[in-house]
Amino acid sequence: MSTSVAVTGVMTAMDPMSFAVEVRDDDSATDHMVTLVRGDYERLSRQGEEPEDFVERCFGFLLEREDKGSILRTFDVGLISHYFPEFESVIGG
Repeated sequence: MSTSVAVTGVMTAMDPMSFAVEVRDDDSATDHMVTLVRGDYERLSRQGEEPEDFVERCFGFLLEREDKGSILRTFDVGLISHYFPEFESVIGG
């Protein structure tokens, strides 16, 4: 089954930044609103990586560990490490 993640920056000039995320597979789609504190982005993103690409990579991390329907509908990226302690070491730039 193929899964795609589409990330749209909603308010990227703010702190925290906000994103609308759609996760779609062959059967259905889920919608998520995600915030990202600029300090977390600067600390964990890869050099030159756009915020939308970083959020997409975070969803890739989540989808390797759980079904799209289990991902919270609204959350801050910083919350991921509360559920998956390895998050920062795996995702870090």
